Amino acid sequence: MLNLIFHDCRSQKTFRAKKGSPSGSKGSQLKKHIDATLGSGNLREAVKLPPGEDLNEWLAVNTVDFFNQVNVLYATLTEFCTSATCPIMSAGPMYEYRWADGVTIKKPIVVSAPKYVEYLMDWIEAQLDDESIFPQKLGVPFPPQFQDVVKTILKRLFRVYAHIYHSHFQKIVNLEEEPHLNTCFKHFVLFTTEFGLIDKVELAALQDIVDSILQS
Repeated sequence: MLNLIFHDCRSQKTFRAKKGSPSGSKGSQLKKHIDATLGSGNLREAVKLPPGEDLNEWLAVNTVDFFNQVNVLYATLTEFCTSATCPIMSAGPMYEYRWADGVTIKKPIVVSAPKYVEYLMDWIEAQLDDESIFPQKLGVPFPPQFQDVVKTILKRLFRVYAHIYHSHFQKIVNLEEEPHLNTCFKHFVLFTTEFGLIDKVELAALQDIVDSILQS
């Protein structure tokens, strides 16, 4: 099993513009709460819904945060994760991930890992920018399918983590980014578990790490 070392998962480097909070001043307040609680080092407390806050607002702000974190992490690997080194998006020999967005690509297709991540980040960005899904203005209600969209986004972001751990972990260690990766993934696992956002079967590729996080 991979040795887990943790530290703060904040970083400035990213390969695309960071997304802001999705819901006006309310989203900004929740983002400040996230930063403050993460800074305390208690990730289990940091993921909990703040008293009196709306669950969908909390899911929205955190989803943007996780999107940004994965962007930062993957950005450090783009020169090593190529169509030549990673011709299939996978997490070890047992798990292969195919891409479909249900609109332009309806039947899942085999793509390289970098192409999958490119498709994914573009697709997530489109969801975050769609105000009928992630409303930008205070008081505008979230759509009925909002939590389903969030679950799909997070399930697919997990696949990027799975690919990084299985295919690029040694490079992460060499770059001295292991604590950063582990802390971001721990935050991700604790949050998605707290709100039941990813089915257990989807976590199988990193089950040992997930179990270690939940039992710690």
